[in-house]
Amino acid sequence: MLPVKRKNLLWTFLISLSFIFSMERLSSFLDSPITELKEPLVLVVPKGRGLSAISDELSKKGLLSWPKLYVAYAQASSQTSIFAGEYLIYPGSSLKNILKILTDGDVVKYKLTIPEGLRSRDFLDLLARQPKLSHQLNGLSDAEIIATLGGKISQFEGAFFPDTYLYSKGDSDIEILQLAHDAMNRTLKEEWEQRAPDLPYRSPYEALILASIIEKEASSTSEKKNIAAVFVNRLKKGMRLQADPTVIYGLGDKYQGNITRRHLKKATPYNTYVIKGLPPTPIALPGRDSIYAALHPLKTDALYFVAKGDGSHFFSASLDEHLNAVKQYQLNRKSDYHSNP
Repeated sequence: MLPVKRKNLLWTFLISLSFIFSMERLSSFLDSPITELKEPLVLVVPKGRGLSAISDELSKKGLLSWPKLYVAYAQASSQTSIFAGEYLIYPGSSLKNILKILTDGDVVKYKLTIPEGLRSRDFLDLLARQPKLSHQLNGLSDAEIIATLGGKISQFEGAFFPDTYLYSKGDSDIEILQLAHDAMNRTLKEEWEQRAPDLPYRSPYEALILASIIEKEASSTSEKKNIAAVFVNRLKKGMRLQADPTVIYGLGDKYQGNITRRHLKKATPYNTYVIKGLPPTPIALPGRDSIYAALHPLKTDALYFVAKGDGSHFFSASLDEHLNAVKQYQLNRKSDYHSNP
């Protein structure tokens, strides 16, 4: 007959062995793919929801047989801190996989691309069409939006960097707006610090204004520095920019797709056929290439350019050369056609 002490040790050993065996079986079960999951499942975890409630939800969906045991396993393995958000569970996933993405906060990410050349108002419209965002900007004026951003900007147009931004369900449109604004400030600062000498700008903001005009004028990145050179040369000589995109911007909703001579003579703060120098604000959201071009114009004497009809432009240093180019490339297109500048 075994002594009591040895008997107790044996029982402790057997119980421990049984527990280890059970945990190994549980671990093996949790590692197995969920056969009931036939298609991707979107699992939404609201703020404040704990693992117990999530386990019950998985059980109701037929994906988990023992929710309490699942919670016990998570507690035993120190995996109980769950992040709120939207999760995508794919077929072939195991219960361990699900637990890992929940505790890692591996939420679904959505892409929002802001095209270069978009206006700030159009950017807001794009944000408003994102169903997964929390919409807090609806109905706000430009001034109210500026205040929402902490009053860091004085003008709304041109204040946001066109790029692709990632967000998850429940993020606010204000967060995306702030990211785009910070990115524009950062990009403009970086490019301004590396600018070429002898430029006619008094501030980075003036460079941003010209960059926005370049963005709307250029059909290809390869010509942006050429177009920048024309405008920089004109600014230095005190010539009007005569850029059609500024006229279009000044017309607002009155622009119906065609610029007439009457439009070119209409006085607006943005009509660079009438005003001297730059318009008061950017006219669009310029990308980095356009900002770089405005700060690194090609060294050339060109003062004019005209569209050739194939997406490229012909650049001229004299008015006579420019008028000949207009005659060659554009005169026969429309009786009221006008080329830039």
